[in-house]
Amino acid sequence: MAEIQPQAAGPNKAGKRRAKKMSTRIDMTPMVDLAFLLLTFFMLTTTFAKPFNLELTMPVKGETSVPMKQALTVILGKGHQVHYFFGLNAPYDKTVRPAHLRTTTFAATGIRKVLLEKRQESPGLVVLIKPSEDSKYQDMVDILDEMSITNQKKYALVKITPDDLTLLKTSTL
Repeated sequence: MAEIQPQAAGPNKAGKRRAKKMSTRIDMTPMVDLAFLLLTFFMLTTTFAKPFNLELTMPVKGETSVPMKQALTVILGKGHQVHYFFGLNAPYDKTVRPAHLRTTTFAATGIRKVLLEKRQESPGLVVLIKPSEDSKYQDMVDILDEMSITNQKKYALVKITPDDLTLLKTSTL
């Protein structure tokens, strides 16, 4: 609370009368108590953001084969570009048509549209994700988000092969 305390005036001089000087002192204790009560209230009533975990199910170690017609290979390139082709890249197999590499982005009309269209054509679609050395970590997060958004059940993170790098270099020239 605020209170006013009178101060004793000095010795009176003859003829001059001065007004009494008053000093004020404000007690800050109730304001500090209120601040701590408010701080405690907001700390106890705030809900914190819950962390989001992405669940990955990894296959058992060993070779797993993917049918050629059900494969979609996605290569993450530099500059946040997404390169993809249908099937597997098998340049040594002359009976299979060579892969035709296409380039898109992470936009809704990009890789998401391709994933949704291909999944309608082939319900058992398996997406092979191959990050290149030029891709960023954010690209990997974005493509995993796209797998979740499009409700893609089967996808795998695969090392990029020299054949894929050759295909990438020849198509970007």
